[in-house]
Amino acid sequence: MQTLQKIALILVIIGAINWGLVGLFQFDLVAALFGDAENIIARIIYVLIGICGIINIGILFNDLDSK
Repeated sequence: MQTLQKIALILVIIGAINWGLVGLFQFDLVAALFGDAENIIARIIYVLIGICGIINIGILFNDLDSK
C-alpha cells in the first residue's frame, strides 16, 4: 500500500501544480497536453488525480514521527 500511496501522492502534486497554473496564469497543462477539458483522455486524468487525492487522505492519519 505504501508504493500505491507514493504514486498517488506524485499524481496529487502534479494536480496541485496544474491548479496553480490555472489560478495564476489561466493555463491548464492537462488540457494543453491531452486536448481540451472535454477530451476523454483529459477527463480520465482528472478523475485519476481525484482518486489519488482520496487515497492520500490516509496520510492525515499516519503517525509520521514513528518512521
